[in-house]
Amino acid sequence: MTATAMPSRNTRAGARSPGQPGRIANTRPGRTVKAPPTRPGAEIATPSRVSDIQRQRILTGMIDVAAERGAATVTVAHIVARSGVSRRTFYELFSDREQCLLAALDQTLTHATAAVLPAYNTTGHWQERIRAALTALLQFFDEEPAMARLCVVESLSAGPQALERRTHIVHTLIRAIDEGRRETKTGKEPPPLAAEAIVGAVLAVIHTRLTANDSEPLSSLLPELMATIVLPYLGQPAAEKELHRPAPQLKTTTRARKDPLDGLDMRLTYRTVRVLIAIGQHPQASNREVATVAGIADQGQISKLLTRLQSLGLIHNKGQGPLKGAPNAWALTAKGVEVERSLRMDVDSRQSSG
Repeated sequence: MTATAMPSRNTRAGARSPGQPGRIANTRPGRTVKAPPTRPGAEIATPSRVSDIQRQRILTGMIDVAAERGAATVTVAHIVARSGVSRRTFYELFSDREQCLLAALDQTLTHATAAVLPAYNTTGHWQERIRAALTALLQFFDEEPAMARLCVVESLSAGPQALERRTHIVHTLIRAIDEGRRETKTGKEPPPLAAEAIVGAVLAVIHTRLTANDSEPLSSLLPELMATIVLPYLGQPAAEKELHRPAPQLKTTTRARKDPLDGLDMRLTYRTVRVLIAIGQHPQASNREVATVAGIADQGQISKLLTRLQSLGLIHNKGQGPLKGAPNAWALTAKGVEVERSLRMDVDSRQSSG
């Protein structure tokens, strides 16, 4: 990345010095100043990236609030309050609550599929592939209980388009179970309806556990669910073996939904995100340097933003300040690092798995 320097009093913000790419004229004629070093691998928060961050926070907020309140009762007010964005930002990204809910459901199904499909596509007999896929699904639900509830419970009351998506997934599961008819050992092939009945029964058990807020992990159900699945196709001996298999241990604990923005009286605006990431990328940057990197031309605006973020405990001034005749030198506090890292990493991890 080309180094960015401090803008001149006589040049508009962002104007570059003639013949010196990557530098911006300093307040003194004939001098240029390089911007502070950027962390390796860091990228400027482009408008599209900021929108991605805001969109992801809205979707995460929708998933969490739907799990708490029920998808049918969630309002835009609930979503923006949880996600920390404004109503204006919400409507810039989504046309209405229903579109947001469908996007949240689509994202959830994408993550669930990413967890289950590789397990199912492993080599082996039908029974082994079903066991691997069901293990992956139950572990995913244990790690992401809010997503589990949206998939299994809230999708039933989220409107016709959500039901259509759910039905498509159910039919896919039915086809996978129905492949067991090719390996039947009972002497008589089960009817095609058997697969539909099995999928319905498995989903009903999971639905009951989720709505009852059962503290036992869903993974503990694996032996009994597998016995239920294989019984019509492979017979009683195979079902007995599944019942005596130990339930898998959780690889990770339930993922905490601790939001570093909780308790902060702030909205996640475009400028706020840009400034936080700019300071994270350019430690000890001055007001002008932060403004240049964040793309904010108005020095009054950047001063107000920095003061606001400082009052929230997200940044602190490591310089001597104007009273000493030296520029400010802004850096993230421990809380600021947590917030800035969350903004970058959350959207990156979800996009990479999507």
